[in-house]
Amino acid sequence: MPVPRWAVRAAYASALSATIGFVPLHAVWAAGVPLWADAGKFRHWYAEGGGPYLFVLCAAAVLAGVLALSLVRPWGRVFPRWVPLVSGRRVPRRTLSGTAFAVSVFLLGYTAWAAWQTAGDFSEVGIFSPWIVVYGIPQFLVWGIGLLLAAWSYHARSGPGRGAGVLRSA
Repeated sequence: MPVPRWAVRAAYASALSATIGFVPLHAVWAAGVPLWADAGKFRHWYAEGGGPYLFVLCAAAVLAGVLALSLVRPWGRVFPRWVPLVSGRRVPRRTLSGTAFAVSVFLLGYTAWAAWQTAGDFSEVGIFSPWIVVYGIPQFLVWGIGLLLAAWSYHARSGPGRGAGVLRSA
């Protein structure tokens, strides 16, 4: 069953939001640059482990981008030849779609929480400027909704009896 165009667009929008939207700014912070942040609070937070935390978040965002693309690319159905031990085997449908659904729900929940927190007291300055939500909320919405739509499409297309016999190695 071919991948609907809307699902491809949703997956790519999610992957781009995760990688190009999230990673650059967080990598700047991970490198210790207090861009759009209170410099004093940032330095303290960074010294307490903020840098490694942000590097982990950046790596997770890249993985989330790969996850989004796997929902619309052939290697999301069958492991490619270069993957050791599982080359040519089917990707577990429930594992992939379940992970994508869980990540999208987390992202959308986090987005709602962040919007609620910021709306509660926009004047309070934590480490980062509250104006960062003007950038972050739309970016997280694209990421979460795109992943949710791509996961839904993948789940519907990859169910039992939906072309499982026509898969071939990428």
